[in-house]
Amino acid sequence: MTNPSSDPSSNSPTGPSIDPTIAPETNRASPDGLPPLREVIATHGLDAKKSLGQNFILDLNITRRIARAFGPLEGRTVVEVGPGPGGLTRALFLEGAGRVIAVERDQRCLPALAEIAARYHGRLTVHDGDAVKADWPALLRTSGPDAAFEAADHPLIIANLPYNVASVLLTGWLEAEPWPPWYAGLALMFQREVADRLVAAPGSKAYGRLSVLTQWRTDARIEMTLGPSAFVPPPKISSAVVKMIPRAEPLPAGKPGTLARVTAAAFGQRRKMLRQSLKMLTATPELLLREAGIDPELRAEMVPVAGFARLADIFSGR
Repeated sequence: MTNPSSDPSSNSPTGPSIDPTIAPETNRASPDGLPPLREVIATHGLDAKKSLGQNFILDLNITRRIARAFGPLEGRTVVEVGPGPGGLTRALFLEGAGRVIAVERDQRCLPALAEIAARYHGRLTVHDGDAVKADWPALLRTSGPDAAFEAADHPLIIANLPYNVASVLLTGWLEAEPWPPWYAGLALMFQREVADRLVAAPGSKAYGRLSVLTQWRTDARIEMTLGPSAFVPPPKISSAVVKMIPRAEPLPAGKPGTLARVTAAAFGQRRKMLRQSLKMLTATPELLLREAGIDPELRAEMVPVAGFARLADIFSGR
């Protein structure tokens, strides 16, 4: 359903581009014994809805590659948001996922997903609802076929996110408490320009609030990029899968939510010097910045993640 530019940071290389014209598996019989996805979409009348940010991937070669972002899935639990007609869902099972827990708000897609659930007896749980409002730990505890989910069984989140809620969902997952989080890793599709922001280096045009929040708590890199023709209907821009591994011990950044407040202020007026943009946080921004070892005349895009974390930690203690 969903979707960066070339990664400017040396530790976050841009992944390979995918040419969807190579050996497409959109019409031939699927190895899972289910009908081709194009046929499923036609049978259930599942035209993608722009209002839901939907763009479907029909090529099983591509969805299986996304499913392999973390390597073999044998026995793993995977969370998927916005499965739509189930293209990625089927790929997750073909790559060995033990369980898939999906959240889908488009009720038109539920019959197609029920067919997948019938094929993989007891291994697919579909929640009809809004992923933005989900209580994820609670949802996972009640999603097993025998309600035996254990917190130690940290799932992976692998999803072709709907365009219109991708950043909101990611921010919620990055701000999860306690930390380390309930998930073991994320492999998510974004619009390419959004993905670029997640992995951008300080000093680059793409570096911003999402860059800081993402890189503070995860090791992020672009895993692969896809052109518009990989989707139905084709969007106007390219997309990319970003792989994120939670850091066990992120830099101290004060109380929960403090880094989000600091970066919102700093990048909310990114053309201004920090001594000006941070006045919405404190009456003495220069004092705060000097205590954090940051030049008050810098603009936000020049401050590294460690600098923002230090700034948030000091501001939180005031």
